[in-house]
Amino acid sequence: MKDFKTRLLTVGSVVAITVGLDQWTKYLATNMLQGQPDQFYLNDILRLTFARNTGAFLSLGSELGPILRPLLLNAFPAILLIGLLWYIFREKDLNRWQTVALALIVGGGLSNIVDRLLYGHVVDMLHLKVGSLQTGIFNVADMAIMAGMFIMIPFAFKKQPEKEPAAEAPAEKVVVEADEGDQPSPTAL
Repeated sequence: MKDFKTRLLTVGSVVAITVGLDQWTKYLATNMLQGQPDQFYLNDILRLTFARNTGAFLSLGSELGPILRPLLLNAFPAILLIGLLWYIFREKDLNRWQTVALALIVGGGLSNIVDRLLYGHVVDMLHLKVGSLQTGIFNVADMAIMAGMFIMIPFAFKKQPEKEPAAEAPAEKVVVEADEGDQPSPTAL
């Protein structure tokens, strides 16, 4: 996707939809699930449960102190997202799928950062369990980040075509002029 306007529209749309959907589901979870028993769907594979997460994915970092937690959970991810946005608009060889994937990661990360800044926590509400295998509790922003990463997997292993080396200029012939009586060497011609 080489056209800047198309890329801007794609990234803006994906980020806006991701943040909007994530914030809407968190609003619903807060108003409909908070204080309620878990709700089970799809033969108990999907569980809706309300959880406030003061850490990152799977509550990692929730025990960090008041100085480290904002740095590691807000400032550092914000710098990474800014760098990712810079990369999206600087790298001219990104195709549509790569652009959408990176925009999903930006949108999911941005939505979770907004929650941490405004509320001091992120609302999680989705939990999957199949037999003894289960996930932690997560949200739509986490799903967007994982979807973006999943979409990028084939591109991470795709070998980039090697650029052809620049053609060298043809070698110039060396002509040696002989003084009177001197014969030029045959190798100099």
